[in-house]
Amino acid sequence: MDAAELTALLTPEALALLDELPPYEATTDVLATVSALRAAGHPPERVAAVLTQARLRRRARTKFGPFAAQLLFTEAGLEQATRLPVAALHAGRFRDAGLARVADLGCGIGADALSLAALDLDVLAVERDPVTAAIAAYNLAPWPDADVIEADAADVDLSGRDGVWLDPARRANGRRSHDPADWSPSLDLAFGLALPTGVKLGPGIDRELLPAGTEAQWVSVDGDVVEVAVWTRELARPGVGRAALVLQAGRAAELTAAADSDDVAAGPLGAYLYEPDGAVIRARLIGDLARSLDARMLHPSIAYLTADEPRDTPFARRFRVVDALPLDARTIGRRLRADGIGVVEIKKRGVDIDPAVFRTKLGLDGDGAAVLVLTRIGGSRRALLAQRDDQS
Repeated sequence: MDAAELTALLTPEALALLDELPPYEATTDVLATVSALRAAGHPPERVAAVLTQARLRRRARTKFGPFAAQLLFTEAGLEQATRLPVAALHAGRFRDAGLARVADLGCGIGADALSLAALDLDVLAVERDPVTAAIAAYNLAPWPDADVIEADAADVDLSGRDGVWLDPARRANGRRSHDPADWSPSLDLAFGLALPTGVKLGPGIDRELLPAGTEAQWVSVDGDVVEVAVWTRELARPGVGRAALVLQAGRAAELTAAADSDDVAAGPLGAYLYEPDGAVIRARLIGDLARSLDARMLHPSIAYLTADEPRDTPFARRFRVVDALPLDARTIGRRLRADGIGVVEIKKRGVDIDPAVFRTKLGLDGDGAAVLVLTRIGGSRRALLAQRDDQS
């Protein structure tokens, strides 16, 4: 979004029109909608700005639910915005630590600042991009204790603040950047603050960049690892250096440890296969999970576990192993056809195979369904025929 589009959007007429439009759907006839709005007397710049916001609000439902209909967005701001349930957990940590005056440095469109303000915390939201700062100011307007300023995070006076939240903008020249030197605010600033601080980073961050003495909490939402939050000082829990927080169907479960856990030894294939949640893998807590399941690694360097007895866990998907086959498409295809399996979900780790291409080689024809896990056991490449084993 540029300044001209912002100007066209932030008018009573445009905002009223945005709220009057029916929910934007992928099947919407955009040309027909544009024609109808132009025929009603709306200028083209207003129509363009409003339809862009309607499209972004539709995309934002996955992160904000129905609350998305009350917010404004930019493309980049929505991409980086924290999902509302996760932002609520961030805010709760500040509240529980007794930190009532929080600075959100690099607030973007204001997702985390919204959650902080909703808990009656005093929020100073800082954003250096003028357009994004204006969007954040609109989104935070209902909360009197939330102030938005347009400034560089490094220049903000933090006196009077007792906690800081940072979500560095990880973009350079309009593209997402994996180089911390391109991020704003910088990691040096983020981890050099004298105040208790929470920093949101991408889950694949180089672990060498995580300072000693901090808590790193990887978070997954419905199986998708969305972030690692790094907490310092009073915001870090005593004795917790690594955490995997799993949010699934509105429920939360967490695995914590003082540090990376030691893996368990690899062993023979058992009756059950476990696929650890990505947050557990990123946090390097597979060993602790395995011990809780009385499980062993399937291969020393592959994140699959196997066990002889089923145990329920929120930290892994469980599969009942039906058979172990050579990783050969013709052999596997014959077996699947013999069992009447026509639909197969293919998972793979530790083998260089394109599942989509591999599926075409199977020649499936049937009504049954199964899971096919392509991996290595010991020194052999194997295909595990399995069924999902639902956990209560």
